[in-house]
Amino acid sequence: MINTVEASAQQRRRNLIDRIATGVIATGGVWVILIIVLLFFYLLAVVAPIFSPATIEQTAHYSIPSQERGSTAYIAVEESKQLGLRVTGSGAFIFFGLDSGEVTGTKQLDLPPGVTIESIAPADIDSRNLSAKLSDGSVMIFQISYRVTFEGERRVLIPRISYPYGEDPFAVELGGEASYRDVVIGEDSVVAVFSDSSSRQVKLSLFEVEEGDELSDADLSSSFEAPFDIDYQFVDGQARWLYLGSRSGQVALYDISDIEEPEEVANATLLSDGAKAVEMKMLLGGSSLLVGDQFGNIYQFSITRDESNQYGLAKYRQFKLESSVQRILPEERRKGFIGISDKGELSVFHTTAEQQLLSTFLVSDNSDRPDQPLYEAYSPRSDTFLMQSENGMTVYHIDNHHPEISWSALWNEVWYEGYEEAEFIWQSSSADNDFEPKFSLIPISFGTLKAAFYAMMFATPLAIFGAIFTAYFMAPAMRAWVKPSIEIMEALPTVILGFLAGLWLAPLVEDNLLAVVSVLLVLPFELILFAWIWHILPVSLTYRLSNGWQAAVLVPVIILCVWLAFAVAPTLETMLFGGDIQIWMRETLGVNYDQRNSLVVGLAMGLAVIPTIFSITEDAIFSVPKHLTQGSLALGATPWQTLTKVVILTASPGIFSAVMIGLGRAVGETMIVLMATGNTPVMDFSIFQGMRTLSANIAVELPESEVDSSHYRILFLAALVLFAVTFFFNTIAEVVRQNLRKKYGNL
Repeated sequence: MINTVEASAQQRRRNLIDRIATGVIATGGVWVILIIVLLFFYLLAVVAPIFSPATIEQTAHYSIPSQERGSTAYIAVEESKQLGLRVTGSGAFIFFGLDSGEVTGTKQLDLPPGVTIESIAPADIDSRNLSAKLSDGSVMIFQISYRVTFEGERRVLIPRISYPYGEDPFAVELGGEASYRDVVIGEDSVVAVFSDSSSRQVKLSLFEVEEGDELSDADLSSSFEAPFDIDYQFVDGQARWLYLGSRSGQVALYDISDIEEPEEVANATLLSDGAKAVEMKMLLGGSSLLVGDQFGNIYQFSITRDESNQYGLAKYRQFKLESSVQRILPEERRKGFIGISDKGELSVFHTTAEQQLLSTFLVSDNSDRPDQPLYEAYSPRSDTFLMQSENGMTVYHIDNHHPEISWSALWNEVWYEGYEEAEFIWQSSSADNDFEPKFSLIPISFGTLKAAFYAMMFATPLAIFGAIFTAYFMAPAMRAWVKPSIEIMEALPTVILGFLAGLWLAPLVEDNLLAVVSVLLVLPFELILFAWIWHILPVSLTYRLSNGWQAAVLVPVIILCVWLAFAVAPTLETMLFGGDIQIWMRETLGVNYDQRNSLVVGLAMGLAVIPTIFSITEDAIFSVPKHLTQGSLALGATPWQTLTKVVILTASPGIFSAVMIGLGRAVGETMIVLMATGNTPVMDFSIFQGMRTLSANIAVELPESEVDSSHYRILFLAALVLFAVTFFFNTIAEVVRQNLRKKYGNL
């Protein structure tokens, strides 16, 4: 009776412990799933804004500030969007609150008597200096700056006009009226380009900056005659390229890097089918020209080289408005622009993304009647648009944070400026502000699959065949040492493997390339040869080695084969490849060799993946029910026939699960590919070239990216892609594994 009571109490305790364990395990599993789901939605929340559409909203409308001071020659928006600026032809600078239109201050430009301002344009890359084209044919350079003060908690901007190179304007004599006048400010010089539309004369002058920030007389100058009547003239911010255009669509491109000897590098008619160039503007960077016609088409023509290495203008892209183009306003810091039609349509485009981000009609009041702008200003941050029309001033806020991102730019080939054709390129940063963002995910996705492919090529055969021998043929005593030894390799930090691969293995492979390749290619055949020799040896000799210990004999054989390969390789390299196989590959096969390449990654990452594949495969094979193998052997099948026809087929789901989990591990690996490759995002499947993977790219660039920038969010998109790929592989593997357990659990 007592024993029965005690047994019942023990059973209740066991049941309680089982319920507690089940609850804890179930709770832990639910939390793991919940964390994975939350991680997915977090990544999705960071990525989603890059695909949000651009929006535009009218925020203010008021009459023209200080309209009595004269007609407008120029309007602008200060970077913080606190002040707007209207410049009159008489040189009056009227500053007003951008939200209210209330005048906050005025300044007067010191103009010569009787001279007025015709137009104002930026004179350098950063638009810090402006050039005013005056009615007497001269140009004045000035700078607008803002000093920040505070009145209580209110931020106040105090504008200031300064003259970096003296208050006196300067001119270049053409012997006639200069219709177009452009000034480009460099680090220590100023380049002026004056041209006359009627006489086709163009004159270039270079002015050195002397002590006291004064400009010298023209040190270098030249002049030439344009091939057509000039209607448009543009100079890039580096004073390298000069564009001359006509309304017929003809454009001549000159290399003016040598002021004394300008060179015409291209002259072509860019438009056809009766189209006329009603507007031309230069895109940020000066490598592309935007040309609009009367049919509403806006074309991007960029400087490129042809097969004979000659410069020319190629048509990259085409954008469309509903009616004739009236204005094109390029963005100051990005490769986008605003197109305005003669019917008041405003559209925002981005060239690299090759997309129209938004389209609306301009209105200056609460009606739906489109308004036609007379003057426009696009803020430096491209988030505010100011226009002046007959009805007054209107301010629009534009929400367009990630215009350079589109599905096409991420996953399709893009024809970037200066390239001969469309390509997949990842290049997220550059040294100047003219940079065209290159955010193609294809090169780094390709690099991820390439690294995983070579790692799996190395790891899969070794792991699976090793697991088969260990589980089926190896002696139990030897298996008790081998299996834990290989499994404990998985605990080795991958940063150690990456460190050894980058600092020891990569130089070793480079110095002994022929030996390493020989070992990888010849060693399997040498082992087969040794197995045949072992097979034909007398039984009296082979019988002395206990069954299942044959693998121990292979260890000295492998060491001997590797030693022979390294010993013979220098002689073979001298005899067959002229002493340097890398030079021979480059000159004969056109194959370049990088020290940190896919071969090194395959070897190092293969060592990291082998324990995973080996352990799961070995368990799957060893778990095959004994009555199946014993029944096969009892029916007369040989051990090899039993292995191939029964064991491997039965364990195949587990083997597949092992390979998929190993592949997921290889795809998500970071430290090895980060340290053992050159991290160059090239699309080259050569085993002797490196790569950049998704995970390594995130590790390298995320710490340096600006939070919430396009670059930052694309890195999170790369993480989301990596998450989806590894989740896919691991899910398939786990499903197969669970099916295996259900299928053979009751056998």
